[in-house]
Amino acid sequence: MDGPVAIVAGGGALPLELAAALHRRGRRARILALRGFASGPARRAADAAHAILDARGVLATLTAWRPAAVALVGHVHRPGPLALLGAYSAFRSRDLIARLAASGDDGLLRGVVGLLEEHGFRVAGVHELAPELLAGEGRLGRVLPVEMEAAARGAALLEALSPFDVGQAVAVSGARVCAVEGPEGTDAMIRRVRRLWGGGRLPRSERRPVLVKAAKRGQDLRIDIPVIGPRTIRNAAAAGFAGVALRAGQTLILDRARTIAEADRRGLFLFGYGPELAALAGGVTEEKP
Repeated sequence: MDGPVAIVAGGGALPLELAAALHRRGRRARILALRGFASGPARRAADAAHAILDARGVLATLTAWRPAAVALVGHVHRPGPLALLGAYSAFRSRDLIARLAASGDDGLLRGVVGLLEEHGFRVAGVHELAPELLAGEGRLGRVLPVEMEAAARGAALLEALSPFDVGQAVAVSGARVCAVEGPEGTDAMIRRVRRLWGGGRLPRSERRPVLVKAAKRGQDLRIDIPVIGPRTIRNAAAAGFAGVALRAGQTLILDRARTIAEADRRGLFLFGYGPELAALAGGVTEEKP
């Protein structure tokens, strides 16, 4: 456990936020930037850089670093099946790689984790390495939570959808589910709700929607953890949302201070909920007169 934490950096701000959090904890971090994905600041701060399909190079660098843990952080775009076969067939059976290439993103990431673990690396998630970056329970900003019945419905819906490979967010207005996140992501789902309001499909007389975000039950948070940031708040405010409810301990808040300040400035509540919120939905499943 004396080695550094190796951060394999994809896109976005999270790789550097994790590095900074580790530094505050007195832990060393080294960054391996994935070319074509890592941000400019992450590439400039990186100790090494490799293409996402350079499996040999990535493993050689990690072996030289002898890290205490490896964190896969930031977003990447999935390579094509033929590229995956060429990159990883030397390490695993061709049949297994073919199955991974045909599976969803979660299946592919699980395969990458398995490959790293086979080579003796411990793969850790941000929730283990820097839990202070996650949403805690209760009110996170100055705005008082409202529409908590809608939040409870959203939490219960996400829990019920856990066995299925759908998104990590829903939008709920009163007793109505306005949208469920699909492969397009949270921001695109928020824009879809905005179009529904603007097009009259959701009457303006209805209560303002609430964005609810949580990981699926049993989700491997090392490779896929729900995230919000200032952009999420700006989009939700523009779409007329009342606020955002996040599963505490399972949702990352990027640029925490700015995200909370943005919610306060735009009048949105920001709330971290525990498992009991979904249970409350049992009492509000029938629409009230």
